[in-house]
Amino acid sequence: MIQVALLILEYVAVAGCVTSSIYYLICLWSALAFQRERKKQTAEAAAPPSRPPVSILKPLKGVDPEIYESFRSHCLQDYPEYEIIFGASDPHDPAVASVERLKAEFPGRRIEMIICRESHGPNVKVTNLVQMTRAARYDTLIVNDSDIRVPPDYLRQVTAPLFSKHVGLVTCLYRGVAAPTLGSCLEALGISSDFCASVLAARKIEGGIHFGLGSTLAFRRAELDRIGGFEAIAEYLADDYELGKRISDLGLEVVLAPVVVETFLPAYSMAGFVQHQLRWARGVRDARLGGYIGLAFTFGAAWSLIALLAARGAIWSWVLLCLVLTLRKVTAWFVGSAVLHDKQTTRLLWYWPLRDLIATGVWIASFFGNTIHWRGDVFRLQKGKLHRVTK
Repeated sequence: MIQVALLILEYVAVAGCVTSSIYYLICLWSALAFQRERKKQTAEAAAPPSRPPVSILKPLKGVDPEIYESFRSHCLQDYPEYEIIFGASDPHDPAVASVERLKAEFPGRRIEMIICRESHGPNVKVTNLVQMTRAARYDTLIVNDSDIRVPPDYLRQVTAPLFSKHVGLVTCLYRGVAAPTLGSCLEALGISSDFCASVLAARKIEGGIHFGLGSTLAFRRAELDRIGGFEAIAEYLADDYELGKRISDLGLEVVLAPVVVETFLPAYSMAGFVQHQLRWARGVRDARLGGYIGLAFTFGAAWSLIALLAARGAIWSWVLLCLVLTLRKVTAWFVGSAVLHDKQTTRLLWYWPLRDLIATGVWIASFFGNTIHWRGDVFRLQKGKLHRVTK
């Protein structure tokens, strides 16, 4: 009976190794396609027919690592006309001091700080965006997270696709800059080798992407109004996903810009890293359940180890493990180094087996519970919507 169970487990694990390998090849194929396409996109962004004025909206809550330099990068844009609107629900939020310092350094730049006193739902970021949008002077809007740092050509790159009437939203990939802790290094590696690779794969498999990323959401006010404004998504955890999905549902394209931005990661402890991963996992689970369940067929490290144990160390199982892990490593390196230009990738690749095994555990744990921790608050998730838990 035990031998039969081991044989079944062996077959299942081998199948998992095969599907994982196919997934890694799709990631490589998708990354190569993106590399080819973004050369053309970059050339088009260099000489668009015109450059519409832009309102950059940056909701705040608390201080992120390197926050001032991240803010400052938005003031150094090679772009003729734009404004930056910051918003916080608490007038004493520590990030407000950085905005005041920014205004003092760039007196000629149009920078505004909005204190958002209204509540439109449990997602404080989105409820702030409702009020910040009212203050925006322009009809081309860009939302990005407070910890995002951008290159000088950022605005040119992310607004260029919006000249097409068929494009409703532009988003972009990002790389994480790790703090010197194991949790932070694992987070950065996961962004480069796992998350961004999955975005590129989804783009190819689904014939385009149908969601947005919090690193950048560029869109027109007209499309925001058509989906009911930010008020329509103020109850959702994955607001970036919802915004992109709803604009895509209008029949408009969601485009991945050629530019890559940076996020500076906190010095996560291992517990903090796992907690953050679990929040992200449960958010994706509720937003894209079918695709999320399908991730079970992409955990190559776990499947190859299970095959090795079930086969009791047979030579072929060692060969299989080496093949799967090599393909995974090549994929992680290519996406991180070639696509994201992440200088940390080679150094952090030593951690990827641990990162992949933790990711497998987080995926399993995500199905057992609906509680998440987000910026000091505790919520319960129900079909992607946030319900605050009373402390």
